[in-house]
Amino acid sequence: MIIYDQKEWERYEMEDKIRIIEVKRSIFADNDADAERLRQELKEKKVFLLNLMSSPGSGKTTTLLALAKVLEGRIKMGVMEADIDSAVDAETMTKAGVKSIQIHTGGMCHLDADMTRQGLYEFGLDDAELVILENVGNLVCPAEFDTGAVKNMTILSVPEGDDKPLKYPLMYEKCDLLVVNKTDVMPYFDFSKEKLEANAKLRNPNITILYISAKTGEGVDTWCEWLSQEVNLWKSK
Repeated sequence: MIIYDQKEWERYEMEDKIRIIEVKRSIFADNDADAERLRQELKEKKVFLLNLMSSPGSGKTTTLLALAKVLEGRIKMGVMEADIDSAVDAETMTKAGVKSIQIHTGGMCHLDADMTRQGLYEFGLDDAELVILENVGNLVCPAEFDTGAVKNMTILSVPEGDDKPLKYPLMYEKCDLLVVNKTDVMPYFDFSKEKLEANAKLRNPNITILYISAKTGEGVDTWCEWLSQEVNLWKSK
């Protein structure tokens, strides 16, 4: 039996903590490098990848269905649905005529660049202009991993409240676009646009904020225009 004095024990505890930090940094660094390679691959193929993140129940799939209707005939759009299990969302998109595949994460709460690449090659990029990755419903893990997407966006539904950016800072720091969904129920909730925008801008001064109702279609055209401009800009570079 080995007996350590207090100082030796504290040193060993510190070494363990340092090793954990170094491993975590290494994982993120490797993924960031792989994500950059994937972006270059997408650039060569002129395919725009949008990483869509949000909490469960925010209306991701409904919002994508509304977008697909507006984009039909304008941009070749497809969706990769990521979930821990089931194929419900991919089936919903496919029934609506949108090319879709389902990615099962094997219990993981996010996708990284390599998993995204695998999904893209299974999806097939020859006839795609815009691929939307509907990431796992989670406001923490998905924001930590670069998927190789050209842009990141998050959906916040009105019932979730205007203080979400304060509670989940990394998500809003990483996203280029915030789409506020379910504006049709805003009169029934204590929700302030001014507070939301202040909270979001506190985390990310450059974030774009749009308001929509996927149910009624209000504001979807504006989102469509934003996305079309970004896709065309990416293809022209």
